[in-house]
Amino acid sequence: MSGADEIVHQPTRLRIMSALNALPRREMMEFVRLRAITGATNGNLGSHLATLEKSGYVTIAKDFVGKRPRTRVGITGPGRRAFQGHVAYLREMLEDGGGT
Repeated sequence: MSGADEIVHQPTRLRIMSALNALPRREMMEFVRLRAITGATNGNLGSHLATLEKSGYVTIAKDFVGKRPRTRVGITGPGRRAFQGHVAYLREMLEDGGGT
């Protein structure tokens, strides 16, 4: 059995990765939508996204729509594999009765 991914395991990051993993490949989600899904504050979400970006699990794109700034987030191939591996680990834990 493989271990938990300590980057993905944190609850807010797990919610972020779950939301992004549900997107079709190469699609991105706007920061404000991700904030609503996770229930995180701007600063908290930004901090978790920075950790995920540093790990190579997400990519962040900043641009403008008219004169308004827009931040979008997408899951990378390695991020998708890390998330799926972590979900597999959690399923194994449940099937094994939590390792007890």
